[in-house]
Amino acid sequence: MLFSGDDGTAIDFILMGGHGGISVTANVVPMILSKAYEYAIRGNSEEAKELDLKISCLHSHLFLESNPIPVKWAMHQMGYCQSGIRLPLTKLSSYMQKIIEKDLEDLELL
Repeated sequence: MLFSGDDGTAIDFILMGGHGGISVTANVVPMILSKAYEYAIRGNSEEAKELDLKISCLHSHLFLESNPIPVKWAMHQMGYCQSGIRLPLTKLSSYMQKIIEKDLEDLELL
């Protein structure tokens, strides 16, 4: 079986015959991404790409600082985990906090 490890290209990968993906974005929007993967696996490219487009900013923004810093911050903002991060990771920059917060608001997650 072949799995993608890149959120931004996983849907296209699946549509070309891949079997799924290992996703960071799925921690934040599991239902949306699961449905997009399901559509892609069934070959429903239009539906899969529509959902993927909805979360495309989140895909890229979650990787603008070292993983897992942004996704941990997003999960905390959504109330799924405690704040705080331990070394060697550092706190998400305030600039990126605003960007990811807007993504979460746009997706009605906050």
